[in-house]
Amino acid sequence: MAGKEFLFEELKTLNKKVETTEGLPIDLKDRLNEMIERLERMANLGHYASEFDTLSRYIDTVASIPWTAETKDNLDLENAKQALEKNHYGMQYAKDRILEYLATLILLKKRGKEAISKSPILLLVGLQGVGKTTLAYSVAETLGRKFERIAMGGIGSTLELRGKSKAFPEAEPGQIVKALIKTGVKNPLILLDEIDKASGEQGLRMDIMAVLLEILDPKQNVAFRDHYIDYPVDLSNVLFICSANNTGTLSAALMDRMEIIKMPSYTDNEKLVIARDYLMPKILENSGLSLGELEIDPDLWPGIVRPFGYDSGIRSLSRTLESICRKVAKEIVEGKTKKVIINADNLKYYLPQ
Repeated sequence: MAGKEFLFEELKTLNKKVETTEGLPIDLKDRLNEMIERLERMANLGHYASEFDTLSRYIDTVASIPWTAETKDNLDLENAKQALEKNHYGMQYAKDRILEYLATLILLKKRGKEAISKSPILLLVGLQGVGKTTLAYSVAETLGRKFERIAMGGIGSTLELRGKSKAFPEAEPGQIVKALIKTGVKNPLILLDEIDKASGEQGLRMDIMAVLLEILDPKQNVAFRDHYIDYPVDLSNVLFICSANNTGTLSAALMDRMEIIKMPSYTDNEKLVIARDYLMPKILENSGLSLGELEIDPDLWPGIVRPFGYDSGIRSLSRTLESICRKVAKEIVEGKTKKVIINADNLKYYLPQ
């Protein structure tokens, strides 16, 4: 009896979710209600089968899609300029191009035109660690949009983008629909990160490129069909940004849809400023340290940065600073000191081995 009551409670929850989902298309809602009736018959008979799980999971997923929920764009170019300057050192060319792109979006929106569909897809091209992801995040922050990153390097087949049909035991929606559900809005900014790393096999890669083209093409993405959802999902309000380390493996058709923004590697001097003025304050805060508890001799910064001269980005440098802060945090917690001053004599001890 307890099991039967549990099934009816689950059905009650599902039914409420379907009824309260805003913007759920009528014909899709009818389909879900038919499924709920089917589940009710199963529960009345006391039958618990794998089909119950399959159907209830599908209903829950479809009712979780944000069919109408959206955030309002912040159309303030000056605010965008300040945010980019605050979050990113250097990269003037990339920042200028981003501002031009945002200015076009703002102008189209203010004049009541379809901004997203008329704008090209930005493709940020640069080596690992040069700030492609953080730049995309800054665009989302500037516009006031929810942000989600999809790591294309982990995409091995089109099914991971398009979903797996509910006819299969491992059925689930694709990464695009998952991103909509996770952000809870129909107009997030989705970063398709490192699209050049999608499936190493030539045939599969071309298939993935074809699906990407469908996702990014405004003529097609108004009715994107995820195999699991099996119903058109409108992606036309999503702002997509792509990134790549290089463009050699990208299809010509996909490249035609893109506007490339090249992001050069950082110089040692730029890394020094980024490490000292941008990374360190954040890492100190994340480590639980205050500015007064760790002091680094200003003359040491070139020596800390220089070992990573071969590294185009700042990931390795960031990990080094995190390691230093953790070591200092440990000493403070153990009561060995209240403040650490890193100088030429003790630098080697604090640097990760």
